[in-house]
Amino acid sequence: MSDYVLTQRAKADIFDIWSFIAADNEEAADRVETAVYDACTFLAGAPMSGHTRPDLTTHPLRFWTLTRFPNYILAYRPETSPIQIIAVLHGKRNLQRILKSRQ
Repeated sequence: MSDYVLTQRAKADIFDIWSFIAADNEEAADRVETAVYDACTFLAGAPMSGHTRPDLTTHPLRFWTLTRFPNYILAYRPETSPIQIIAVLHGKRNLQRILKSRQ
């Protein structure tokens, strides 16, 4: 199985998400964080599983929505080895603006 790497910004995204949720419920924050890392591991083994979002970017990024927590989206580069997770974001954020600054 392949591996994955998180960019510094993606690591910060995960920390921010965990901190926000943990302010109310640390166990829930842990469940979301675990789901993020499980998705990264899955995508490392099947990098083309995600889908493209031409409405958000023209770059060759793919996107994966967390199954158990569909408000959260991973953006990643499937062509790199290992795949590179560039963002872990809440779907209500301005994804296009955020992704523009990360490419």
